[in-house]
Amino acid sequence: MTRTFAAMALSASLASMAVLGAQDAQAPSFRSTTDLVSVYATVTDKDGRLITDLSEADFKVYDNGKQQPIKLFNNGLFPFSVVVMLDRSGSMADNFRLVREGAQAFVRQMRDDDRARVGSFAQEVIITPEEFSSDRERLEDILMNGLQNIGPSPVWTAVDKSISALLTEPGRRVVLLFTDGHNTPARGLAITHLDDVVRRAQVDEIMVYTIGFANTYSTPAFAGGGPGGMPGGYPPPRYPMPPGPGGGAVLSAKRVEPPDPGLKDLADATGGGYFEMDVKNDLVSIFTRIAEELHRQYWIGFAPSKLDGNSHKIEVKSSRPGVKVRARRSYVASKRF
Repeated sequence: MTRTFAAMALSASLASMAVLGAQDAQAPSFRSTTDLVSVYATVTDKDGRLITDLSEADFKVYDNGKQQPIKLFNNGLFPFSVVVMLDRSGSMADNFRLVREGAQAFVRQMRDDDRARVGSFAQEVIITPEEFSSDRERLEDILMNGLQNIGPSPVWTAVDKSISALLTEPGRRVVLLFTDGHNTPARGLAITHLDDVVRRAQVDEIMVYTIGFANTYSTPAFAGGGPGGMPGGYPPPRYPMPPGPGGGAVLSAKRVEPPDPGLKDLADATGGGYFEMDVKNDLVSIFTRIAEELHRQYWIGFAPSKLDGNSHKIEVKSSRPGVKVRARRSYVASKRF
């Protein structure tokens, strides 16, 4: 929904002015005392490299197709609050160490004014510590010693609880989710649906970053030997193997299960980013890249065109050729302030 950003924007702008002044950068201007729709935009070139030198004049913002004047623009360094939520289900067990190392890399990239909590989901959803913290050593200790054991996979419930944890935080609020996305909550627990999570993240103005993991499974197959075999499907084995049904040899076939496509949908709808993990990608680099993005986004504010209580479509465009702008796609023009 639309939130009152005047005091928050002024405070953040003053803080950014101090940082930017120390860097001989142009101080951002705060020109509005009205209620603003706040949009955070990530800009990349065709190769995915971050573009960080755009000015206010390089952007255009549209509310339901109608261009709106930009009332607030900030391209400085400003803090975020994040829930780092990690999948501890059985399908992710072989990657627990890699995930922990990637999350540690993200925590180490946090600035002193960034705040985080660490979550994991399996039999239940656990988020610690009790309050958001800037203590990197404490957060790393949770990653090393405070994650739960293997269990089910309530993916969308984990995101929903992460959103709830962020509601009292000021400023930019982020969920960073690592999972294969296959939602299999424990039997008897309430089921949370993806559509409900997407809607809630949009209404509550939560940015969701997702890292999707493709799982590779080995499944038995059989070569030759009658009904249980797969004639022509596999070459004869080069060494003796135990017989399968019908006398054929047991072989191992690899099956790749891609991440749930809902992970990308959720990231796209909320202005976050989607990264897919495979053998070619370095997980530590992905987590580090997300931290870099969060520190180099553009903060744009505009006045809502109409307070009608409806969902409005947002488009953020840049006049610079060859760049891609990623930002949330909607907001709710609430009549309540």
